[in-house]
Amino acid sequence: MTPRAQALLRLYGVQASWTYERLSGIGVAHAAAPMLREHFASQPAEVRRAAVARSAEFFNSHPYLAGIAVGAIVKAERDGVPGPVISRFRTALSGPLGAIGDQLIWAGEVPALIGFTLALVPWFGIWAVCMAVILHNVLRFRLTAWGLDLGLREGLQVGAALQRSWLPRRAEDAQRLAAFAIGLAMPLAAWGLLAGLPRGGSFVMLAVVLLASLLAVAPATRSRVTGLRVGLILLTVALIFVGEFA
Repeated sequence: MTPRAQALLRLYGVQASWTYERLSGIGVAHAAAPMLREHFASQPAEVRRAAVARSAEFFNSHPYLAGIAVGAIVKAERDGVPGPVISRFRTALSGPLGAIGDQLIWAGEVPALIGFTLALVPWFGIWAVCMAVILHNVLRFRLTAWGLDLGLREGLQVGAALQRSWLPRRAEDAQRLAAFAIGLAMPLAAWGLLAGLPRGGSFVMLAVVLLASLLAVAPATRSRVTGLRVGLILLTVALIFVGEFA
């Protein structure tokens, strides 16, 4: 297995050694180690150990985008960039990679997949869930591999390259897609859940919907109760009541 393939595989466990002191820094070092070991193979062990130790310093970003930092760090070490510069660079990467990753994945792709899956379940059943899991993992692999290669190619210039790439635009699009998917799923899921309920159960569900809607628009809760949260809460309550009235 090539050092790049080893790094790509290790990036799937980048948070396995998460600590409060360094967050995901040790996981990043574990992923970068095969490529650093290859690069410093002909140099004294102390040089290699120092490079690995630098890559294990504090780091925090979205785990799916950690490969960008791993690739950039390895490229910087190959280019002979001074250690203090590399340390400052990896710290500066934490914020942008965390923000874009949260927008793209947690606020975009994941809720979008959940919404489309809920919309398809009445017709495809468990197969809709299986397809969503497969699609999510395929997208993650493609994103991780792309990020690692971007970092290896750009090095310290990866921040500018990231801004020019497709990622920031797709992060915004993913959030809009998630809103559409949840909006699509709500009436379809409600239709499937309420179809077999007696009259009393339907009235209870209607009351829950009205109460949640009021909470969503109330000034005191508007900043805390988002549309996505309301949708997921309603689906959860619906499942509970379906079980009670079934």
